[in-house]
Amino acid sequence: MKALTWHGKGDIRCESVPDPKIEDDRDAVIKVTACAICGSDVHIFHGLIPSMENGDILGHETMGEVVEVGKGATGLQVGDRVVVPFTIACGECFFCRKGFYSACERTNPDREKAAKLWGNSPAGLFGYSHLLGGYSGGQAEYLRVPHADVGPIKVPDELTDEQALFLSDIFPTGYMAAEFCNIEPGQTIAIWGCGPVGQMAIRSAFLLGAERVIAIDTIAERLRLAESAGAMTLDYMAEDIYDRIMELTHGRGADACIDAVGTEADSRASLDSLVDRVKVATFMGTDRPHVLRQAIHCCRNFGTVSVVGVYGGYLDKVPLGSAINRGLTLRMAQTPVQRYLPSLLDRIRKGEIDPSFVVTHRGGLDDGPELYKTFAERMDGCIKVVLRP
Repeated sequence: MKALTWHGKGDIRCESVPDPKIEDDRDAVIKVTACAICGSDVHIFHGLIPSMENGDILGHETMGEVVEVGKGATGLQVGDRVVVPFTIACGECFFCRKGFYSACERTNPDREKAAKLWGNSPAGLFGYSHLLGGYSGGQAEYLRVPHADVGPIKVPDELTDEQALFLSDIFPTGYMAAEFCNIEPGQTIAIWGCGPVGQMAIRSAFLLGAERVIAIDTIAERLRLAESAGAMTLDYMAEDIYDRIMELTHGRGADACIDAVGTEADSRASLDSLVDRVKVATFMGTDRPHVLRQAIHCCRNFGTVSVVGVYGGYLDKVPLGSAINRGLTLRMAQTPVQRYLPSLLDRIRKGEIDPSFVVTHRGGLDDGPELYKTFAERMDGCIKVVLRP
């Protein structure tokens, strides 16, 4: 089959690779009908995610048609149309029973490697390094889905692929980011990053009752899309974000702040963001936490900072003293997608949100390497890429 594979920083290829097959009774194999390039994949493209190996198949936003089912993959049958969560979960361990599927204790065969970096291991993820299981991803013609009795959810015929595809990651992630804020009527939520996850977080914040959403970015197309959802937008290259948020909130700060950027904050945004970039380039740091610092400072006393942007290692000069002395709550996670799937699918079916609004670019797998560059470099107004194998 054809698949997008990683061969080093900036080197994504469309290659012929072995077809997946059933390896366990609980496996299924799907024929991929749509997949997407995620902002998290850009971190891999830029060489920031450790433990990648030449030839690794990328991708963790995938949906398709079931073509083969193991005898233990109950609830699925050949021909079912499904969307696949990026988190791989057994459904039986301590964390899965609590609904924390992204912390599954059984699905990361590289858990000892992950524990050396993070103290313990999260769940295995599709297409996201050998720290997280080395699983083949879904930017391919076919995908093996482990624990298929726990992960995939059937997609109703009335929904298009693009309406359902983002249940695999960015819609649940953006929704979780807003849910973490414990939004009450009348509140102001500030969101850093108007990429795909940020766009979902904006709309989710309004769905959950926010009165005002302040969306922060500098890319015109992203800001316009945020405005179309009703957000007030700030361009961090044109104005001081802290001063403007304080002005807009009468000196109090936003009720909650969402970091939907993560480790690749724009190095032009401030002096500290430039210093972060130099540290990473000279191997004196692992991440660039400018946005997290700013979100903490812009949050009101006893507010919440919600972090869904990806960080991989150790963050420098994060103002924990500000968070402690002002009573902030910090919430963060890799999204336990399975926890959110039924309710978010229901919201799409009811017409409360159509996640396909975010798609700007489409192509086939052969177009994938070039579209990775387009997305990573934010060219041609690219906000979200969908590939159809």
